[in-house]
Amino acid sequence: MLGTRPMAEWIQAYAQSHQHPVNRACHTVGIPLVALSVLLLVVAPLVPGLWKAGLLLFGVGWCFQFLGHAVEGKPPEFFKDWRFLLVGLRWWLAKVLKRGVPSV
Repeated sequence: MLGTRPMAEWIQAYAQSHQHPVNRACHTVGIPLVALSVLLLVVAPLVPGLWKAGLLLFGVGWCFQFLGHAVEGKPPEFFKDWRFLLVGLRWWLAKVLKRGVPSV
C-alpha cells in the first residue's frame, strides 16, 4: 500500500512538515483521537448513540491537527499523497513508543 518506499523515508518526509513543537503536540493529541473515533464508528451500529462520540472525537482530532498545521504554516502531507494518513498514525505510534521518530 505504501509502495516500494521504505517506512523510514515516509516518516522522514512526514516529519519535515511537523517540525514546530505546537504542531507536534497537536498531532500527538489529534491522531489518537481520530484513530479512536474510527474504531468507535465501526462499532457504532452495534451500540446506540455511540456514533455521536465517534463523530465528536473525529472532529476534535482533526481540529487539533489543522490547528497545528496553521501554526506550522505548512499544509498537511496527505494533501499531496493520501498515504500520509497512514504514515501519521505510524509516526504517532513511534513517538509514543519512543523509537523511530526523527528528531528534525
